[in-house]
Amino acid sequence: MEPELKQGKTFEGIVVKSAMKDTATVQVERYVKHPKYKKFMRLSKKFLVHDVGNTAQIGEKVTIRETRPISKRKRFVLVSRDTQVSAEGGSSSGGKE
Repeated sequence: MEPELKQGKTFEGIVVKSAMKDTATVQVERYVKHPKYKKFMRLSKKFLVHDVGNTAQIGEKVTIRETRPISKRKRFVLVSRDTQVSAEGGSSSGGKE
């Protein structure tokens, strides 16, 4: 009988910082419904991610997976780099027309 391999949680987020060696900071957003008022809230959390070779660039959308503790605050590894997210967020003119 083979031992089961435990897969950790998987998240998608955006790289907000990549200045440390083999580490990137990824911001993950999630929507939660308030238990009393039933309004959806957008919550975000930042995770330190192990990124061998510093491949992730700021603004990229990435997939991360939970793993064994690598350091005091690093418990995630970079699984894949998906797309580049634009900083502008669209082509709005900004004024009334």
